[in-house]
Amino acid sequence: MDLPLDSVIEHTKPAGADFAPALPADAPLDMPVQSLWRKPQRRAVETRPAGLFLRRLIVIGGAAVMTYFAAQEMFLVLNVAGLTLLESLVLGLYVALFAWIAFSFISSCAGFVSLVLRNGKGLGIDPAAPLPELATSTAILLPVYNEAPARIMAGLQSIYESIKSTGRLDHFHFFILSDTTDADAWIAEEAAYLALRERTGGHGRIFYRRRPKNTERKAGNISDWVRRFGGAYPQMLVLDADSVMSGDTIVRMASGMERHPGVGLIQTLPIIVNGSSLFARMQQFAGRIYGPMIAHGIAWWHGSEGNYWGHNAIIRTEAFAAQAGLPHLGGRKPFGGHILSHDFIEAALMRRAGWAIHMIPALSGSYEESPPSLTDLAIRDRRWCQGNLQHAAVLPARGLHWVSRLHLLTGIGSYITAPLWLIFILTGIAISLQAQFVRPEYFTSEFSLFPVWPAQDAERAIWVFVLTMSVLFIPKILAWLALLTRGADRRGSGGMIRSFVSMVLESVLAGLLAPVTMLTQSMAVVSILTGRDSGWNPQRRDDGSLPFREVLHRYGPHTLFGLLLAAGAYAVSVSLFLWMSPVLIGLVLAIPLAMLTSSRSLGLSLRKLGLLRIPEEYATPEELRRANELYRQLAPLEDVPTEAMEHLAADSSLRDAHRRMLPPPRSMGERPIDADLLVGLVKMEEAASIEAAVKDLTPREKAAVLGDHRGLERLAALAR
Repeated sequence: MDLPLDSVIEHTKPAGADFAPALPADAPLDMPVQSLWRKPQRRAVETRPAGLFLRRLIVIGGAAVMTYFAAQEMFLVLNVAGLTLLESLVLGLYVALFAWIAFSFISSCAGFVSLVLRNGKGLGIDPAAPLPELATSTAILLPVYNEAPARIMAGLQSIYESIKSTGRLDHFHFFILSDTTDADAWIAEEAAYLALRERTGGHGRIFYRRRPKNTERKAGNISDWVRRFGGAYPQMLVLDADSVMSGDTIVRMASGMERHPGVGLIQTLPIIVNGSSLFARMQQFAGRIYGPMIAHGIAWWHGSEGNYWGHNAIIRTEAFAAQAGLPHLGGRKPFGGHILSHDFIEAALMRRAGWAIHMIPALSGSYEESPPSLTDLAIRDRRWCQGNLQHAAVLPARGLHWVSRLHLLTGIGSYITAPLWLIFILTGIAISLQAQFVRPEYFTSEFSLFPVWPAQDAERAIWVFVLTMSVLFIPKILAWLALLTRGADRRGSGGMIRSFVSMVLESVLAGLLAPVTMLTQSMAVVSILTGRDSGWNPQRRDDGSLPFREVLHRYGPHTLFGLLLAAGAYAVSVSLFLWMSPVLIGLVLAIPLAMLTSSRSLGLSLRKLGLLRIPEEYATPEELRRANELYRQLAPLEDVPTEAMEHLAADSSLRDAHRRMLPPPRSMGERPIDADLLVGLVKMEEAASIEAAVKDLTPREKAAVLGDHRGLERLAALAR
């Protein structure tokens, strides 16, 4: 395994002074690189909450007690006449899976108490207190990858205006960090960026940089910025392409970093918004109703050993630069190479060196969006699954805090539990089939006066099932009860009756989709273990609809598997078939469920009825309202895609600005020329017109040519 990336901050200023900040001469330039396998010198954590040991004992000890009780009951269910091999397997799987849900249950119960008591402020950050003054500068980073420019610019402008309204704008700079590979999207980004600066007047405050090579994806994008500009900013706020945040929240986060020099990261709770499809509205309702309780729970017992979710968080640049360089994992993809799920690792490495990591659930004003369909969620989950499984290689690293290791194990478990549930179900059916069709050996080879009767305690099994379902569903009831104690949120969610109906509707739909997700994630785990890489694809944000042929292709295996399970269950007995019906219905109806939940019209119809509604739809916060308004204004401009070369040829001012944003020109002898650039330049020289060049160049060649001054000169000549 290689050492982490070189996180030394450099004064590397790109060409074009208009598009780069003026960095101070005394910016720190020497921040050490830490080895993943060498335990760093720890610093004292100054912000550890009181009673943290007792809190963790309650959560972990409570989960252990529940698991012991459930394991004992399951043992009594199966051990009527001794455990067979299959019964032992079922018992082991049940104990592991119940421990997983019991741990979440106790944490949620702690979150319920914390939420009802209005705790969760942490670090003295009180959203109701007067807005603090700031003394340092904060960089706001927006990494993008082949996104619709209207969306990202609308969100960023809303954040800019919201911060401006606080009177603290002088303490913030904004960076659009593009990893876009599509040339048409790239030039559209630049045009949208220039328009954003004109609308806001942020010429010395909003900056844009595109990397020609998107090495290490988002993590590499952030680390590249740290090397170039990080020395000028004590902290950086990392956004996602669909992020919107209020200026009030951002100012309070920056103030918290200033007042607590031992804190390395402050994470907010992003609220899912703007969902229109049924699936997206399910996700945002669940996140808005259950999310605060979950966040309060983990903040209560994580304390200064919190986690990082990759966006809508503020990070101390010194801590990140010195400690959060990601290792390159040995071996081939999908386990080798750079780490996909970088956020957990970055938090663990910073905490290893003694920097505190905090979740502040009381901070509102932090928003994101959800994938619009089950299919889009599965595509994103496939990448996250691969990234989380990579964490197994980081677990043995020296010096990690045990809670950080627990975070990594939790990330791995969130995907490993899917195939475990599947094996648990299949093993249960196998036991029933064995009892039905395989001749039992009532008298074993060992001497016994009594026969061995294969049986399970059916009555006790019902109570074990009720216990398991209760552990799964009680947290939802608690979250709804906590909602009722907050008047504004209760009214914004449709009131007591509508919010309860929405909770039931979400639970039913989620229950039907759960076996589909279980099988999808199980297939993802298997494909990763057999060496298939997930790749990196841009996310769809609005439309979740898919052609029926593609839905059939994706979910036909789920339906076939469900039919086979149903046949096996029915072959045993009608009672087993009925017992498994929730799982069977979801799998058999996977195709219509996928199409139904991706429906935008159905989702909006439920919204009109006041169902699956969230408070942000009832009383939309100003920053979110402004972002949506700007997006509605800007989106129509993108309805007709603009070809990059024709766009640059027709707009000389855009072409000049594009030239100034390119790296300084280099001669052929300075470095080996890229093959795509070489071929592209030859084609450009041979082209008689811009239309001919557009037709002849491949997408990779076009991007290479537009990123080179010689290609741009030839384009200008063709334009003339």
